Amino acid sequence: MIELKERNVFLNRIHLFNGLKDDELTGISTKLEERIYPADSVIFDRGAKPDGFYLIYRGRVKVVRPRERGEDFLAWLSAGDYFGEEALFEHRNRSATIRAAEDTTILFLSLKEFDKLLIKYEKLKPNFLVTIKSRRLARATLFKWLGPNEVIFFIARRHKIRLVQVLVAPFFSLALPIALIAWSLLSGATTPVAVGVILLIAILLWTLWLVIDWSNDYYIVTNQRVVWVERVIGIYDSRQEVPLSTILSVNVETDMIGRALDYGNVAVRTFVGNIKFDYVDHPNQAADMIREHWERTKSKGTQAQKDAMKNAIRAKLGLTVIKKPQEELPPIVAAEDKEVQKKGLIRIVLSNLFKLRVEDGGTVTYHKHWFVLLQQMGRPLLFFLGLVALMIIRIVSLYNNPNESVLEKLESGGYRPDTILVTIPLLMLPFIGWMIWEYVDWKNDIFLVTPDEIVDLDKTPLGTEERRSAQMESILSTEYKREGLIGYLLNFGNVYIVVGGSKLEFQDVLDPAGVQADINRRRMVRLAKKSEDSAIVERERMATWLAAYHQNLNEFDAPVIVNDEDELNKAGMAGMVTDDKIEGQINDFVDNSPMDDMDF
Repeated sequence: MIELKERNVFLNRIHLFNGLKDDELTGISTKLEERIYPADSVIFDRGAKPDGFYLIYRGRVKVVRPRERGEDFLAWLSAGDYFGEEALFEHRNRSATIRAAEDTTILFLSLKEFDKLLIKYEKLKPNFLVTIKSRRLARATLFKWLGPNEVIFFIARRHKIRLVQVLVAPFFSLALPIALIAWSLLSGATTPVAVGVILLIAILLWTLWLVIDWSNDYYIVTNQRVVWVERVIGIYDSRQEVPLSTILSVNVETDMIGRALDYGNVAVRTFVGNIKFDYVDHPNQAADMIREHWERTKSKGTQAQKDAMKNAIRAKLGLTVIKKPQEELPPIVAAEDKEVQKKGLIRIVLSNLFKLRVEDGGTVTYHKHWFVLLQQMGRPLLFFLGLVALMIIRIVSLYNNPNESVLEKLESGGYRPDTILVTIPLLMLPFIGWMIWEYVDWKNDIFLVTPDEIVDLDKTPLGTEERRSAQMESILSTEYKREGLIGYLLNFGNVYIVVGGSKLEFQDVLDPAGVQADINRRRMVRLAKKSEDSAIVERERMATWLAAYHQNLNEFDAPVIVNDEDELNKAGMAGMVTDDKIEGQINDFVDNSPMDDMDF
């Protein structure tokens, strides 16, 4: 049975209940019904009538959408998450099936009590509405870079006030075509109306472009990271992100108008600076969600350290080591890359021909995009094609002229090839060599992503070699950009990696979002491995010391001499070293230790 105090602490951590006092949380906690669902049991089915609101206190659930054959996986939800509120607000049936993935404890609030809750605490309603809006937008928007265990909890565009601001210019620009059309109607001239219509169409297209551009920018909070996606159609494409574990602080900046219209700036401060959500809808709710999942990340890390410490002590004392199932890690190869290989036939051919991405034994090698190669080879290729054209023209000329031929017969009986046809291939040779040089130069510029480091290798043919590298654990942040119409259409751009006070740059790589994902995932694996290696050494040292202390505990007490079991019981020592008692001592020691400040 979950105690009332524990329920209050649990609710206080969830952003939905921010702003409530302790006595208000207590009033809600008393209404919650504790339900336990065994693994693989169905909590509710798609199409069922909504009966209430669900909070996951312990365990994990799977969200799926059944089909005629099989089901579509939607998301994993774990302790601290919630579900069921959308159907309650919209008065409709359930849109998905929820199934317990393991033994799960749920705190359930009935439909009747849920309605009373919103009536009694009106300030909670916006929190729920923001969540519902985010989930709708997340379902309607496909982000291929999300990991398999990654869930979007908050997603929003810039506030509509920002759209109004950018539409001011085209709105006032309408005065010119309107004036031209009015002048044409008054004077009877046709030229002004034609120019006015053309300008009107151009302004409408400009307006449409601005609206689409506004709708393409997203601020996202997942259970793993904070992401800012910015796109300008045909010109610019960027995604900045930071793992939740690297966040230092979250602040909200609003002015008087922002507070009235519920928009503002959310500044997320990390080790290397800020990621700012400008003009974001519902800034306080966004900041609360970031803080909640930031705290969850820290809490999970601390709990993992405690569990590992307990197991280290158990192993030293010869007790059973308890292993918990670990969550599946995202694949090292980005899903976006797989989609490129699966769907883009032309891109497949070009990638294989020019080997833009090669993976071998965990090391990924990137080359610059083939469009960069075409740019480098542009001048020699142009001269080469010009000479090819001259050769074709010469051949056609010889074919149409009966007095000339490709092979001229000599008086001696031999043949001599046409001088121009012989000269042109000779003239081609330096340009062919030039193109080979450019190809080798392009081929020698490579970017490596290994499990341990990233490398920018720049080598000129028969010349110098420059190598810049950085360890994965030294990377502070990453960013990618696609700029220009060609970069957007052909999906190539730059990836920027901040390392200390310097920055490495992977230039003109295919699918920069996928490259960024490759780097970030290997970095996370590397950091986790290094942290775990250090923690193992420290845990072993502490566990050895504690085990030795426990095994020799009697030496620190006054000596008690006993001869048989009865005397042992009288002395109060019977059962002192039983497994249950030792297990309790281990749990008490580790759980009450300040693990937040200890690197175990």
